[in-house]
Amino acid sequence: MPTSTSEKDQIPKLPWGWERAKAHVKDVFVPTHGWYYDEAGEYVYGEMKRPPLVNPFKLCAMLTAKNWLFFGVGLFAWTMDGYDFHAGSLSLTNLSAYFGESRETISESITLTLLFRTIGAAVFGIAGDMYGRKWPMIINMLIIAALQIGTVYAPDWPTFLGVRALFGIGMGGIWGLSASMSLENMPVEARGLFSGILQQGYAMGYIIAAIFNLYVVPNSHFGWKSLFYIGAALSGLVAILRLFFPESKIFLENKAARSGKKVSVPAKVKAFSKEGKDMLKIYWRRVIYCSLMMAAFNFSSHGSQDMYATYMEVGKGFTKAQATRAAIIGKVGCVVGGTICGYLSSFYGRRATIIVVSCVGACMIPLWVLPTSWGALVAGAFLLQFCVQGAWGVVPIHLSELSPPQFRATFPGITYQIGNMISSPAAQLLSTMAEKYPKEYRGELRPDYAGAQAYFMTVIFIWLAIWLLIGHEEIGSRFELVARAGHEAYDEAAAAGPSNAHDAERGEASGKMANEKESLEYVEDADAVKEKK
Repeated sequence: MPTSTSEKDQIPKLPWGWERAKAHVKDVFVPTHGWYYDEAGEYVYGEMKRPPLVNPFKLCAMLTAKNWLFFGVGLFAWTMDGYDFHAGSLSLTNLSAYFGESRETISESITLTLLFRTIGAAVFGIAGDMYGRKWPMIINMLIIAALQIGTVYAPDWPTFLGVRALFGIGMGGIWGLSASMSLENMPVEARGLFSGILQQGYAMGYIIAAIFNLYVVPNSHFGWKSLFYIGAALSGLVAILRLFFPESKIFLENKAARSGKKVSVPAKVKAFSKEGKDMLKIYWRRVIYCSLMMAAFNFSSHGSQDMYATYMEVGKGFTKAQATRAAIIGKVGCVVGGTICGYLSSFYGRRATIIVVSCVGACMIPLWVLPTSWGALVAGAFLLQFCVQGAWGVVPIHLSELSPPQFRATFPGITYQIGNMISSPAAQLLSTMAEKYPKEYRGELRPDYAGAQAYFMTVIFIWLAIWLLIGHEEIGSRFELVARAGHEAYDEAAAAGPSNAHDAERGEASGKMANEKESLEYVEDADAVKEKK
């Protein structure tokens, strides 16, 4: 496998044009060669053989007790992110009555929450890559719990908006920390399956919130506020659970190797900042690609889910209980689709799985919006959400493999939340479109949520399929073997003191990033090798 510059120069290049485009499209479905991190943690070019289908129960049997522990808490944290976010969207009607504002105005709180998530992703992602996954997650979850309580005690609408904006900052850090902690401690063969399960924590969070909204809120003297009290308690529980088990293996190894070396906080920050600047110089195209990819993904979820209960209640005329039950069944489709598609992506490819399921999802849109009976609409919701979250199930592992491994909490978290920020007006757009262009339904003029959602999701599915088609993947990369960012400060400390073989090995990681700059120039030229063959 060519790893040196001279060997890379021998890779033939296809000129931009039809032949190169055909080769690239073929690579999505029938790959042969590509760039990835091998078993030694080196960024190499070589043959990429996809493994045969493995029984998912065998994949589960590969996990140790610690693997399950890391994954379980990561899943719990991400589930609470979904619960906390949807506690707001499920309470739109109640909040509208409580604050005396229209549903369209109340939906601004959803937009603000999404807009401010990027700040949280940056803050907690950097903390996670510099100091480990444990304490940043504990602090993150405690902040979330405190802001849930703050939401309940907001005396007026402007204060409520301010609290939800801060809440967005807290929520922004959870995904990057959860995904990195869960997947870096997972056997490579099992990452696709558990990526799908992990991502559906968000859907499970909705299901839990919807069940409480259906059965607890109407029977509690706290009313809609009980949703937020429960969220605060469960978020605090995640922090407590994380307190009682150790740091990720890679950070424990780093700590043991650097035992006895004292490095000041400014030195750590300086080293991390230097590597961060180098990363942006090398990976700036990938930052843009991943951010726009995540914008499409977030538009697909927010466009099909945030206003769904309102659509069923206001647009289709069902009761609140019927609308909530329909949303819950749709979320069950999310969990099933995400798990299955995440599992299949390890054998059929990350991009191929997403593209196929997006095309199928576009075909499900008529069944999602045209029927008039509750049963048919629910069937459409299940199938459409199977496809939406089937594509989403591939995201944690696909984004982790595309990320610079030195920044596997920062990069995925920030690009994910940039996409969230871009998609933040989704609920407002749908609400405005539906209210502005009402349609007669059952003899009554109603907001046309069906038409708004149908047009919106058609565009998003097409965007998603095309964008993934022009991208690339690094399936099976051993990103967990690459040293985390900020190691240079310790390398300097090692140079000033006794030599250590392990430090010397870790010191090579900074050179790897520089070598990747050359490697990335040849990512698309893998197609040329196949054409020559």
